[in-house]
Amino acid sequence: MGDPRIDHNPTQYSEWEIGVIDVALLGIIRRWHLRDQVSLREIARRLGISRNTVRRYLRSEIIEPAYRDRRTPSALDQYAFKLSSWLKTEATKSRKQRRSLKQIHADLCALGFEGSYDRVAAFARQWRLDQLDRVNSASKGTGHR
Repeated sequence: MGDPRIDHNPTQYSEWEIGVIDVALLGIIRRWHLRDQVSLREIARRLGISRNTVRRYLRSEIIEPAYRDRRTPSALDQYAFKLSSWLKTEATKSRKQRRSLKQIHADLCALGFEGSYDRVAAFARQWRLDQLDRVNSASKGTGHR
């Protein structure tokens, strides 16, 4: 990646994104200010950002900054609707009549899915949790216990 001072692009960071703090930038600002005793104005000038942004970074009590969620497209995305409908159908069947996830994965592969079984299993696990949450949140709203 190189030196963050050189690679820094001020337009990359929105000053209004208070919740997301760039890790490399936070490290530079803290190091220059605390160790090298560089003034806020000088840090702002060097990085090409607002002095208020520098102040906000220094005042943030985040020791371990939060990273942005990485969202990369999954090979399963184009099959998600089909898989959800299959899982919904299988959930209504008795345990002995249900297809296993291995069988569902094989059926998806027959449709052209090239992903792994683990991705299908993770999707099914999350789908079940979402269904439980939906049922639990619906029962809370009815007033019944």
